[in-house]
Amino acid sequence: MTRILHVLDHSLPLHSGYTFRTRAILTAQAAAGLEVRGITGLRHFKDGPDTEVCDGIKFHRTRGEAKGPAGLREWREVGLLAEAIIALAADWRPDVLHAHSPALCGKAALIAGQRLGIPVVYEIRAFWEDAAVSNGTGSEGSVKYRLTRALENHVVAGADAVVTICQGLKDDLAQRGTDPAKIAISPNGVDLALFGDAVVPDPALAAQLGLGGGPVIGFIGSFYDYEGLDDLIAAIPLLTARVPQARLLLVGGGPMEAALKTQAEVSPAAEAIRFVGRVPHSEVERYYALVDVMAYPRKQSRLTDLVTPLKPLEAMAQRKLVAASDVGGHRELITHGQTGTLFAPNSPAACAAALADLLEARQSWKALREAGLDHVRTNHDWARNVYRYHDVYQRLLARSVNCRVPAAA
Repeated sequence: MTRILHVLDHSLPLHSGYTFRTRAILTAQAAAGLEVRGITGLRHFKDGPDTEVCDGIKFHRTRGEAKGPAGLREWREVGLLAEAIIALAADWRPDVLHAHSPALCGKAALIAGQRLGIPVVYEIRAFWEDAAVSNGTGSEGSVKYRLTRALENHVVAGADAVVTICQGLKDDLAQRGTDPAKIAISPNGVDLALFGDAVVPDPALAAQLGLGGGPVIGFIGSFYDYEGLDDLIAAIPLLTARVPQARLLLVGGGPMEAALKTQAEVSPAAEAIRFVGRVPHSEVERYYALVDVMAYPRKQSRLTDLVTPLKPLEAMAQRKLVAASDVGGHRELITHGQTGTLFAPNSPAACAAALADLLEARQSWKALREAGLDHVRTNHDWARNVYRYHDVYQRLLARSVNCRVPAAA
């Protein structure tokens, strides 16, 4: 049985989009007959044993401490993770190292892979320098931005194969000089076995939240600036002018939470806006059930143009209507008028008009819901998408075997 060791920034039991994608990949690979484990670097801050099993997946932890000035600290972090991979490989003996962004994980895997003589796959879920800009923790063109980008390019060049989550990231790497044939795409997906049955709405929860008769616009996720939730809140007075009973339900939290609450409090439509806060992952489907339209008003940036989010796919799997800003990442997932509605980014007026049009066209809802679910089943079900990795692994392992076969006399 082929063994794959996934090299990760962090993992379950922490909850994030990163850890949920990891869980989906490893669970699907195990179901498809691969033997898989994960190993995390020092940025997995959750206390726990050196080896722990979460949701049936075994994870190994890197121990130690990386100190020093910026640059040296990260290099020591890479070194500790590389040594942890090598130590684990002495016992478990993986056939492939599959590293996931950020590039620090990729670099550690390259060091370990060279020492162990096994191939390395490097998977990019986003360019972390662009994510830092969108999160407000970095600036485009800064020294840190350029160094992060340079390290990413170095890891991509050194990896035996590269995987991205979408066409936008692949195209960007190709423009930097990477051979497109080296890059495979494994798109964001949904485990329909776990997340495919819509939950019946709970009238008591709806009453508790004061949603009235609806309709309900929802957002469930992290409150980052690039998500454009300020534009969504600004759209609500315009929306309720056309659809007076509409309500906005915001579930989650994050850096923009305080500012968004302040904005909502002074909104002319303040009574139509509900903040729930963070809820346990096991409870999320109860809130999906209350929503008619999931809204994703992401602002336009390099991050949102290049990277596809997971949330719209989860919404489609839950048979929800989807309305999203017309940025590159959304266009890869949503076909306007067929699987969802797209509207101009950075524009509360465009957002409000699109939502009102959708809410007033109730006769189209059934077709949109069915088309969205069919799109997820066909293109984004992990039970199918996992085999994209198999093709990459098999090609690398065949090449590795051929390299070890001595030439005929």
